[in-house]
Amino acid sequence: MLKNIDPLLNADVLQALRAMGHGDHLVICDTNFPADSVARASVLGKLLRMDNVTAARAAEAILSVMPLDTFIDDAAQRMEVVGAPDEIPVVQTEVQNAIDAAEGKLWPMVSVERYAFYDKAKQAYAVIVTGERRFYGCFMLTKGVLPPDA
Repeated sequence: MLKNIDPLLNADVLQALRAMGHGDHLVICDTNFPADSVARASVLGKLLRMDNVTAARAAEAILSVMPLDTFIDDAAQRMEVVGAPDEIPVVQTEVQNAIDAAEGKLWPMVSVERYAFYDKAKQAYAVIVTGERRFYGCFMLTKGVLPPDA
């Protein structure tokens, strides 16, 4: 155990988050997402796991150490519901709440059409599959920067 580090952040996840730079993308996905094949196309080239937790709990842990990119409007993205792009499933509301809590303000997610999300995910730095079983528990976060101390 480490002090002040969420215990869900295993060594592989921490290494990837630390290695990512400003502007790199991280995919957090549900158990139905083609995570392994997409992860093989990612920069890291292998799938990371945060099993037995919801997407929201994984996002909470990740955002406890990773800032979102404040230079762009789409630093938090969600997969659109097929045929109902404006629908926000409960799983997405929960992740939205985790993002808002981590950032200390409302930070609306941008929706991405399902197949466009798959294509973007293949360009990500890393893919983390969670234990989320609800549909549309797929998100993409863009890493920001930590400002220097005053």
